[in-house]
Amino acid sequence: MISICIVNWNTRDLLRNCLKAIDSHPPVGEYEIIVVDNASPDASAQMVKEEFPRFRLLANSENLLYAKASNQALAMARGELVMLLNPDTEVKEGCLARLSEFLQNNPQAAAAAPRLRWPDGSIQPSCRSFPKPRAILMDILRLSRVFPGCEICGEYRMTFFPHDSLREVDQPMASALMLKREALEEIGGFDEGFPMFFNDVDLCFRLRQAGWKIFFLPEAEALHHYGSSTAQRKREMIAQSHESLLRFYRKHYRRRVGGLGYWTVILLSRAGRCLRLFAAPKRNQQ
Repeated sequence: MISICIVNWNTRDLLRNCLKAIDSHPPVGEYEIIVVDNASPDASAQMVKEEFPRFRLLANSENLLYAKASNQALAMARGELVMLLNPDTEVKEGCLARLSEFLQNNPQAAAAAPRLRWPDGSIQPSCRSFPKPRAILMDILRLSRVFPGCEICGEYRMTFFPHDSLREVDQPMASALMLKREALEEIGGFDEGFPMFFNDVDLCFRLRQAGWKIFFLPEAEALHHYGSSTAQRKREMIAQSHESLLRFYRKHYRRRVGGLGYWTVILLSRAGRCLRLFAAPKRNQQ
């Protein structure tokens, strides 16, 4: 069985399209769909209950954010494979089948991600390297934008990668990511200390530390609207994203990179956060 796990907040219409796409392009064999709704004010949970009664629904009474709600879904999942799917995605024909086939045929693979496309059909960059000090430094200094084809300057966002070939990667977006249950059980699921951001980076990092491999599969595709929930609270999300980066460094890199590398990233990240908050809208979109 494949368990498709979707955490939703306030994206009812996109969630409906997401669920319809799965119905139109289901995986091969038995599967289940689990929707965890984080107390959406737009009646998302009611929509699922009325329009998709055969899907499993957990309606939280408060917004538990992504990591905790994802762990709720994982605890409910019964499949040997688990598909993490954002509500603003729509799987295309063969996507789920190709991902599951790849994982079943590759014992060392813990996870596989499809190629994502923007609504206009263009390819959406969806793979990054782990945020090592040099990679983050190049990104904060905007050298990845000035020299996108340079593997050193564009290391973090992988701006040089055309997303057209099978490749082992560090961290694909968890917007659409299929994983083996045994791998998730080995590392213990999401770290809820990363409530919104870097929880997927931390998950992939721990999988790699445990000896598993993660792959990008361009022959599997999904459409992704990107950031439909987080854009509703942009300033708050910018702050949380930077704090999560700093927590990731405290957890995984402080001893690896030494004091100079650690504090360089901390100070530059703080500066980057201030610049992004200054440029962001001062009122949250509701």
